Amino acid sequence: MSERQSPRRPRKITVPWVAEAPARSDKLVMATAYDFSQARQVEAAGVDLVLVGDSLAMVVLGHDDTLSVTVDEMLHHVKAVRRGLDHALLVADMPFGSFHGRPHTAVAEAIRFVKEGGAQAVKIEGRRPELIQAIGAAEIPVMAHLGLTPQSIHRFGGFKVQGRGDEAARALVEAAREVEAAGAFALVLECVPSQLAAEVTAAVSIPTIGIGAGPECDGQVLVYHDLLGLEERIAPRFVRRYAELGLAGREAIAAWAEDVRRGRFPTAEESYADPSRSEESVGRLYG
Repeated sequence: MSERQSPRRPRKITVPWVAEAPARSDKLVMATAYDFSQARQVEAAGVDLVLVGDSLAMVVLGHDDTLSVTVDEMLHHVKAVRRGLDHALLVADMPFGSFHGRPHTAVAEAIRFVKEGGAQAVKIEGRRPELIQAIGAAEIPVMAHLGLTPQSIHRFGGFKVQGRGDEAARALVEAAREVEAAGAFALVLECVPSQLAAEVTAAVSIPTIGIGAGPECDGQVLVYHDLLGLEERIAPRFVRRYAELGLAGREAIAAWAEDVRRGRFPTAEESYADPSRSEESVGRLYG
């Protein structure tokens, strides 16, 4: 496939602009972020969508899976990311347990992400067309998520590629059509064979956003910590590390610690004179 030119992006990314990406033949870029500084960084880099993912449970809170994170914990981070964004579309992941009961409960939790957190859309894992319809009826755009849905790892028996075999492939294509018909404006496909992801992309008119789903999706998403080499416990096959900030950070902190122990930090230039004898200003600490 020939290299694509970067599309002309509006100042404010909206749900309709994202939904129409396949018609424009645009490739969408989505990254996760979990705090104010990460949000500023990914937006300055030019991403279209920012997802506050329930991956927060693993890469920020230190859990072994995504199941433990709560709505309140997610909201805390959605609010921080909201303050760091001016242009990108903010999508909030609905965590495990927040939409598994009655539809009116899921709608109430989705409203919290928009009203309290400032999200512009929510993401729901699994084949749940009735919930997509219910949340959509509350005027909240929904991004669907099929394939490997990490909230279902106990049912799947672990983090495993999904959609292998004719029956599983047909079921995934059918599920994609269902969530589109229910009103989803985009669809994340995680850890499915590339050919199947291409079939799903051709079968629906909404954009597919892949993670471990090959190059034929309408967009791609990666976790911030994977992309930058900050998460070093796991290295999924679909991750390409564009930096090794975990290693660089350790080396920087170790160098600082050594300077402290040897009396090389701070120097006179990094210290202040007696304020009674000097009008030196501390200056802005941040900004």
